[in-house]
Amino acid sequence: MQNVWINGASLPAIGQGTWYMGENPALRAQEIAALQAGLAAGLQVIDTAEMYADGEAERVVGEALQGRRDSAWLVSKVYPWNASEADITGACERSLQRLKTDYLDLYLLHWRGNIPLEETLRGMEKLVAQGKIRSWGVSNFDSDDMEELWAEEGGFSCATNQVLYHLASRGIEHTLLPLCQQRAMPVMAYCPLAQAGRLRQALFDNAQLLALARDKQISVAQLLLSWAIRHEGLIAIPKAGSVAHVQENAAALNITLSAEEIALLDQLFPAPQQRMPLDVV
Repeated sequence: MQNVWINGASLPAIGQGTWYMGENPALRAQEIAALQAGLAAGLQVIDTAEMYADGEAERVVGEALQGRRDSAWLVSKVYPWNASEADITGACERSLQRLKTDYLDLYLLHWRGNIPLEETLRGMEKLVAQGKIRSWGVSNFDSDDMEELWAEEGGFSCATNQVLYHLASRGIEHTLLPLCQQRAMPVMAYCPLAQAGRLRQALFDNAQLLALARDKQISVAQLLLSWAIRHEGLIAIPKAGSVAHVQENAAALNITLSAEEIALLDQLFPAPQQRMPLDVV
């Protein structure tokens, strides 16, 4: 099973995303059961945000973690407009209240806004000092943003950058991913199954992907996850709202692709030959 080190913790290279959770009350029990099944299957990382369902996703996670907090490595994200030195503590405390916990393992700036990075960094470091978070990072930062971040005092304390990455969206491979790898900074891949993107059907309906998955006796989703985590230092956080999907995702941790299989995927969905704008959804 492939693991990734983040802030001194060795974590399975597949976690659990929660985007769209908490939006439908009728699905709440199913979502809680899925998160708990994921923890039982070893998917330790749970990623959420104050944005998701206006805080309801955090509440779903909080319910799922009752009596299980020590089994999870918990990530949440702050809105850019809440990331000032004056406002970030209140935003974090509200997330902690919804999550029914007294600390986060990782707190991310959801995307870059108008507040100066140096101010957000000071706020993050205060949260670390107060014990409300154990580490901090960023999300949706391109290579120029990362260079600017690292130039700030304390910028190298950034634990990770969470960005969109899947087989049909490989833009980070040209510049951003190598840059993070050079700094030995892990990357978190959201939507590794193109869950919220326009290219999902292009992947899941692709005849050659379907044939390769069939030959390996795995699903296309497992094929895509095993492909994404082939990079050292990359953790994928697919959302799965059912127990069956979570267990399917967890099984992908033990799937290895051969050099020939990776070459076929490169042929079907080539890596970029030039720098690409950061893809976001």
